[in-house]
Amino acid sequence: MFGVMNPREQGDRGELSALEWLVSQGAKVALPLGHSPDWDLIAELGGRLLRVQVKTTRRFRNRRWELMVCTRGGNQSWNGVVKLLDSSHYDYLFAHVADGRRWFIPSSAIHGGSNVALGGPKYAAFEVERGAPLQSARSTRGDVRVVKGDAL
Repeated sequence: MFGVMNPREQGDRGELSALEWLVSQGAKVALPLGHSPDWDLIAELGGRLLRVQVKTTRRFRNRRWELMVCTRGGNQSWNGVVKLLDSSHYDYLFAHVADGRRWFIPSSAIHGGSNVALGGPKYAAFEVERGAPLQSARSTRGDVRVVKGDAL
């Protein structure tokens, strides 16, 4: 249903989605210089500075979107240790799933574990306006890659 997309591209689209939604809410947004392991952007909203962690998923099981809130390795020397998302290191979790649904969830509502199931009643109060679906911008015509905004 949704095209092939590498994880980095998917994450970038999630961050752009979060930025777009926050700005539409009147926030001023700042991005870190370099990679931050605990938050992806800072938003000034309602007179408060908020650390926002952005996560995306394309995994749909048991009528729910499964959002991983942990890091599992990432290199060949992975020792099997899972790094759970520490809710004391961010203020809000912005989630964007494959069909475009989005949530802005306070960290206090995320309770342990390695994933969050979205689309049911537990996080319904935190669902925000739908965004664009997470799908590949790649063309299905041969090997040509067509990306929105590219002038190739």
